[in-house]
Formats: sequence, C-alpha cells, structure tokens
Amino acid sequence: MTGAGTTRPDAARASDAAGLDAAGLDAGGSDARERVAAVCRALAADGLVKGTAGNVSVRVDGGIAITATGVVFAEAVADDVVVVGDDRRLVRGSLAPSSELDLHLAAYADDAVGAVVHTHAPAAVAVSLISDRLPCVHYQQLTLGGEIEVVPFSVFGSRELAEATGDALSSANAVILAHHGAVTTGRDLADAVAHTALLEWACDIYLRARAAGEPAELSPAQQADVVAAAVATGYGQKHEA
Repeated sequence: MTGAGTTRPDAARASDAAGLDAAGLDAGGSDARERVAAVCRALAADGLVKGTAGNVSVRVDGGIAITATGVVFAEAVADDVVVVGDDRRLVRGSLAPSSELDLHLAAYADDAVGAVVHTHAPAAVAVSLISDRLPCVHYQQLTLGGEIEVVPFSVFGSRELAEATGDALSSANAVILAHHGAVTTGRDLADAVAHTALLEWACDIYLRARAAGEPAELSPAQQADVVAAAVATGYGQKHEA
C-alpha cells in the first residue's frame, strides 16, 4: 500500500497548502528552507502543532534542512530553518538547530527517508499514556507499518531518545514517544505530513474505541490479505487521467 492511498483530508490540505513535492531542493537548501517553513505553518493551521512544540526536516544534498530551536510554527519563515551538513556543522542560517537534531539524524540512517516530522499531537500523546503500542485497528495503518511502537520516555534532545526513535523507525514510518509526541517519516515532505495526519487519526480512533471497550485488532492474516489486495488492485496508487 502507498501513502497516497491513505492520505486523510487534513493531510491533503496541509500538503496542498505547503505546495509540497520532492522536486526543487537545491544543494544550498534555499527552496528546502521555504518548504519546511510552509509545512510548519500548515501543521499549525491543522492543529497538529501548538506553539513551538515540534520540528520538521527534509534531506538536502550533503545534509538536512531543519527547523531552528524555538520556532513558532504558525509564524515560521525560511530564516527559521537552518541547513546542517552530514558532519553536523551549520551550513546555512544563523540560528541553532532544533534540540531534536540527533533524533532527525537517526531517522535519516534509512536512505529511503527524505523527510521527518515531529509533533506533540494530542491523540498520539494520549495513546502514549495508556499503552506501549498502537495496535493495528484499521487497515490504513499498514502504510505506517501496522502496529506502532510507543518507545519509553527519555528526555527530549537526549541520545537515548534519538537511538530509541531510530530503532523504531527502521521498520516503520511512525513511532510514538511516551509522554512526548510522535515522529513520522516519508519519501518527501508531503509524505511525512500525510503520515503525521494518518497517525493522529488512527490514535483518535483507538482512543474512542478504548473508551467503549477493548478495541479489536486486525490479525496478521487479515493484514496480509489487505496487502495482497492492495498489490493486486493497485490500491492507493496515483494514476494519470
């Protein structure tokens, strides 16, 4: 299954508002900085980030463009985004990079990752307070990796948090951080934003179901059937008219 097939309406709105795609990321990161800032504003507009509670990055030649520390998402501009080289040196911008730089770099250990979004989205935080995992309760979660791990609490910006997050993301496109928030990855910014919205939607469904009883999970066999059907039908793939 592909990310395109699981984009919720809020994810599509955020992606469209930011004008996101994988093209146009020049070596100096100029366009990347503009796009990261646009994502920040879109995430704030969709209620997925409040104030400064989150960070966003995208891969560029020789490093990543990442939000600076203390950026108010609703007001983000290109100057609030810096470019950090693979050697961790500041390449572009004058502000200090996000305190979660190590977490982002850990996610980029997977060459397939092109962008990372970290939020303190409320439903994801709520799930982290009552469970050590988000069970696969809807087939669209398979885009994220199915069952989503909740990693134990570690202080923000710590090496421990970065390592735990990187490990979880090696086999999924999303992870929930206990008492903290969520991290999603994608091929590009639009993909990562879509995964953020999808994860929050899945967390909300789980919380609603759990309030009424014990949520039923999709079995491994059911999940395999969904994957097989998606492959056979091309479900979720974009087709030209």
